[in-house]
Amino acid sequence: MQAIIKEILDNYPAEQRFSLAVMHDMQRQLGYVPREGLEVLAKWLDCPLSALYAMATFYKALSLMPKGRFVISVCDGTACHVKGGPLLLDILSETLGILPGQTTTDGLFTLETVGCLGSCSIAPAMKIGERYYGNVTMGSLAAILAKYREEAAV
Repeated sequence: MQAIIKEILDNYPAEQRFSLAVMHDMQRQLGYVPREGLEVLAKWLDCPLSALYAMATFYKALSLMPKGRFVISVCDGTACHVKGGPLLLDILSETLGILPGQTTTDGLFTLETVGCLGSCSIAPAMKIGERYYGNVTMGSLAAILAKYREEAAV
């Protein structure tokens, strides 16, 4: 992990204005922003760890905890909310045995809610990784999850 963090830092000048970009690179390469990464970054920038922690917890795109291989984002925008988004979230939560913000014990899925996926015409919608799913029903949800479990087994 230290080698990856060092490689990321080598791409930027040691200026605080690049701290968010460095954290985004950590997120992209490591799957999250580890405490070790924040500590190294704070030392490198000669700034308080608390300032970087505040930034890392402010932006929803950054996570201080490792995420699952597949991140499931359930839309909670108005259209999705009205067309069954909360029920979809409840079913996912029950099926996976986790609450939003948590990761399954096998590290396969992380469940989260988002304010809007911009997919109102296909509500209720969810996204897994970069793939969008619309008009999700209990029946289609089981098939979708099975597909990802099968992919992980390969």
